[in-house]
Amino acid sequence: MKKILVTGGAGFIGGNFIHYMLRDYPGVSLVCLDALTYAGDLETLAAAFKNPDFKFVKGSITDRKLVFDLFEAEKFDAVVNFAAESHVDRSIENPAVFLQTNILGTQVLLDACNRFAVPRYHQVSTDEVYGDLPLDRPELMFTEATPLHTSSPYSASKASADLLTQAYHRTFGTPVTISRCSNNYGPYQFPEKLIPLMIAKASAGQPLPVYGEGLNVRDWLYVEDHCRAIAMILFGGTVGEVYNIGGHNERANIEVVKTILRQLGKGEELITFVKDRPGHDRRYAIDPKKIGDELGWQPQTLFDEGIERTISWYVNNESWWQNILSGRYQTFTPEAFR
Repeated sequence: MKKILVTGGAGFIGGNFIHYMLRDYPGVSLVCLDALTYAGDLETLAAAFKNPDFKFVKGSITDRKLVFDLFEAEKFDAVVNFAAESHVDRSIENPAVFLQTNILGTQVLLDACNRFAVPRYHQVSTDEVYGDLPLDRPELMFTEATPLHTSSPYSASKASADLLTQAYHRTFGTPVTISRCSNNYGPYQFPEKLIPLMIAKASAGQPLPVYGEGLNVRDWLYVEDHCRAIAMILFGGTVGEVYNIGGHNERANIEVVKTILRQLGKGEELITFVKDRPGHDRRYAIDPKKIGDELGWQPQTLFDEGIERTISWYVNNESWWQNILSGRYQTFTPEAFR
């Protein structure tokens, strides 16, 4: 694979994937297609713009003409689809945009892969397609055979995209793989998500809003571990298969918040419990045995190490997230970073 299209590469996981690939896979060129909606930040790709193996194209995966023209011009060897609306609260407020991007955008990419005979399409999905697990059954984990049971318009749109991807493989023979990951954390995460939001608010001495009693449990996966897993699936995974990617790092949300406060030297009096959101999943836990057995992948970053590294990054890169909070990031152009 010499040329890979990375959709949604100006976002959190997509941006980290681009940096990982440019660093660890020399000789592979990357084209990033991103619509630069509110969660897309060109500053995330500042270092990539200086790499001759990187190209940026502004556009939506729902724009069929733009996508088909791009595929015809670039002749991709693989597509990795990170492009998605991904914030659960926003999906509750406005489901339509999630269905448009996450389902119809996936269809456009799959159609383009078929038209131009792309050797591999990889769909980046989420453990949220499985629904949730009870808090009092810690031995239960999601496997690739767990039935899909969605809780929000966001997770329903991602499950739909997964099913569509599998249908294209069965009907048209499209060479696809799918990965479903647990909650990611690390550098460049948009500050509406739990960990960067709490870091930003704690740094400013502001109240930290925690849903319910903060007892919802998530399996935390350091983003670089996720990127490494996707690369391994892309180069060695079996066509047509689904791979779960988990961190073996389960923590209740309140534990995560208290850890952030401790490391920033702030008091727990900043914690403010707020009304729980509708359909809030109780617990996620992924069993990554399949990817471990088939490809030899294992998470390398324990949560205590990863969260320390993440907090340090946000403290040392305050201008990055301050540009987002102020809205300045939306004025950036690719030329500013070349």
